[in-house]
Amino acid sequence: MSSEWRVAKVEEIAAPYSTALATGPFGSAISSKYFVDSGVPVIRGSNLSADTSTRLIDADLVFVSHEKANEFQRSVAKRGDLVFTCWGTINQVGLIDGRSKFDSYIVSNKQMKLTINPAKADHRFIYYVFSGPAKQNEILENGIGSSVPGFNLGQLKRHEILLPPVQEQIRIADFLETLDDRITLLRETNATLEAIAQALFKSWFVDFDPVRAKAEGRQPEGMDATTAALFPDSFEESELGSVPKGWEVLPLRQLCAFQKGCSYKGDGLADGEGAYMFNLGCFNEPRVYAFQKVKRYVGDYKPKHQVNPGDLIIANTDMTQQRDILGRPLLVPSGMEPGFISHHVFKVEVGERFGNQIRDFLFFSFQQAVFRERAVGYATGTTVLALPRDALEEHCVVLPSQSLLMAFSDVVSPLLSTIHENEERATLLTQLRDTLLPRLISGQLRLPQAAALIEEAV
Repeated sequence: MSSEWRVAKVEEIAAPYSTALATGPFGSAISSKYFVDSGVPVIRGSNLSADTSTRLIDADLVFVSHEKANEFQRSVAKRGDLVFTCWGTINQVGLIDGRSKFDSYIVSNKQMKLTINPAKADHRFIYYVFSGPAKQNEILENGIGSSVPGFNLGQLKRHEILLPPVQEQIRIADFLETLDDRITLLRETNATLEAIAQALFKSWFVDFDPVRAKAEGRQPEGMDATTAALFPDSFEESELGSVPKGWEVLPLRQLCAFQKGCSYKGDGLADGEGAYMFNLGCFNEPRVYAFQKVKRYVGDYKPKHQVNPGDLIIANTDMTQQRDILGRPLLVPSGMEPGFISHHVFKVEVGERFGNQIRDFLFFSFQQAVFRERAVGYATGTTVLALPRDALEEHCVVLPSQSLLMAFSDVVSPLLSTIHENEERATLLTQLRDTLLPRLISGQLRLPQAAALIEEAV
């Protein structure tokens, strides 16, 4: 570490005015009764994250009127400002930057904001410091309060940071931000690919667009003549209403079986060794492959609970404040070793009549609103909701021909493979960033060495 690095408190690097370090308004002053459809956005805990790559979540924002926002000038956070959660999940930190949807926000009563003096520090460097493991642990270990953890403005002011010269801060932040940009691009690409696959499924098997086109004497859009010939040109009535002629309306019990895992002892859990155990953590993100949270287990498990690459599994219990996880599907990535399911998961065993082609069809069927609503609606329990097997078995789907199932799989399988490859790259880059970040911001590693490590690994 160079002798130019120095230790400074947060209050020393804050901008030179009184509102540079500020909390949100008093709770009753910005309660839900003041929320409007549009106006000035309010940052709440749900808009922040402990994930380094997630600087701000602009989804599900609430708003107050401009007149109301004028009452909270000390609580305005603008581009370049950091935002912290001060009650609840106190290790959440956000950064309002060029990616943010709005130029300015109001921080809620459970948040606080920091405006950096650019002559003393780079706001991105400070964001990475507070996203790093050292500061995350320091915040959590020093939380105040008993039932609800707290992190107050006085604590934030006193936090000490090891600072290199500002230009070096900028270079370090540029390097880490480049990694974040690559991770973000991969995941944005995946979101686009998923949307394409979802749109295709909905067009073919929910809205029946190709059938409607042929019934009206038009050529179905976006497909060749061979694929178009697989669709019928008329409809017939069924228990689910009008469906393509010749397609079957079948309950899921005739297509597949749902094998539930069981509870395996916690003392068998291990880091980096043992078989993969698929549990609720795998479903914690609405992505096709959320496998980076799969746990490892060194004990024995029952053969009937084994899952292999390509298998389809779904969540059968909920998580705290995540009821919509019930029934969420996941395809086991092709590159993973065989593993097994916990009691929170159903393995979907496809009937011999249909083969693997129906796997992709079911995967997207389980993401449709009608199935998701059924999964949540039929859940039972008090503290933990569980999804009964028979609620799934009686759910009916409109099943096309085997040849059409194969055609759909031929289109979406390459998309799913690309998504998996992108997620693997994103996971690797995330691991590299998380490894390099604490060493860079502490001066233990210099940028040329870090760049060499990235080039070698990627």
